[in-house]
Formats: sequence, structure tokens, C-alpha cells
Amino acid sequence: MKAAVIVFPGSNCDRDIYTALENSGAKPLKVWHADSSLPKVDLVALPGGFSYGDYLRCGAIAAKSPIMKEVIAFAGKGGHVLGICNGFQILTESGLLPGTLMINKNLKFICKDVYLKVENNKTPFTAKYKKNQVVKFPIAHHEGNYFADKKTLAELEEKNLVAFRYCDADGKITAKSNPNGALNNIAGIYNKKKNVLGLMPHPERLAEEALGGVDGRGMFEGLMENF
Repeated sequence: MKAAVIVFPGSNCDRDIYTALENSGAKPLKVWHADSSLPKVDLVALPGGFSYGDYLRCGAIAAKSPIMKEVIAFAGKGGHVLGICNGFQILTESGLLPGTLMINKNLKFICKDVYLKVENNKTPFTAKYKKNQVVKFPIAHHEGNYFADKKTLAELEEKNLVAFRYCDADGKITAKSNPNGALNNIAGIYNKKKNVLGLMPHPERLAEEALGGVDGRGMFEGLMENF
């Protein structure tokens, strides 16, 4: 599998996702945000960080970067796109995913491990997981509170476009297990074609034993097997 990791000014997880992809057997390469073309790849990854210092709105300026025209075209042709944390914010700002990410309900930056329930495992992103499996990924964000209007939320639920939800260690979806106030405990969503995934938690930060866990490894191994 060939993968492009897009690097924006302020990205700080590009090396993490590059390493996770490489360890899975993929052949990743980094692409600068100002480039006007994408190499021939199977996957495009938008990493976490603070693109453009999170000025204006998180991901809003990065969404206007020259490379994003190519990413949008790539997704439109069925190419797979993965956006993590700031990458998720960029995906919503660019229109590749619906809704938006608002300030956490406690108005503070949150950095901790959380439990997630796998809602839809019928895509290359989640094929290595079981439906309803509980996994542990870290979060590190100030604007991770997923919001969308009622019509959009209904469509996400009806068409099985919710990929992950925040839950407790037993898989129960509760208000207490929701770290940021996201509607319906949503931690990650797909687009209608399910070839674009955005999620706030960081699977790449728990993809090696040395990091304290390997729950995130399945995402990259699943992508590798698919391609």
C-alpha cells in the first residue's frame, strides 16, 4: 500500500502516522500542503496537530491549502482518506465530512486515553476490529466536540456512518464516558461512500507495545490488507 501523509504548518503527528503506516508494511511518503499534485497512492492521511496555529477555526485555513483540492478530487474518485484529530477538523472544514468540531464542553484541552466502541467494521479502516469491540485510543484536543444538525445526525445514524463512539470500559455509551460533549458520543464518522474517515482519537499513538498498547494497530493493518 502506498500512502501520502499531508504535512501542514503546525502538524505534529505526521511522523507518528508515518511510522504506524510503515510498521504495518505500507510505503508512506510525506506531501507538503503547498504542493499542487498528489502522487499515485492508495490512501491519503491528514495527521493531527495545530495546522496554522488553529487560527480562525481549527482546520479552516488548512482546508484551503492547494493540496486539498487534490485530496477532495481523490476522495471523489473513491480514494481512501483518513483524518485524525486536526485531520478530522480539516475534513469537516473542506466539506468531505458533515458537521463540525466545537470547543470541548469543559472549555479545556483534554489529553488522556479513552474507550471507544466500534460501530461499523465493514470498511477497510475498521475491518480488523469486531463490531461492538471496545478499544482504547488516546485523545489530545481542545475542539473535539462533534456537532451537526438533527437532519445530519439522523442520516449518520440511519446509514451506519458512525465509525466509533466514546464509551466506558464495558462498552456502555454514557454521558460520563463522553469526554468532550460530542453529540451521540460520536468519536468518528464516515462519508456516504465510506471511503473517508475522520476521528478525534489517535490510533497511531497506541500502535506499538512500547507506547503502552496496540489497539490502534488494527486500523493500519486493516488498510494494509485491503490494498
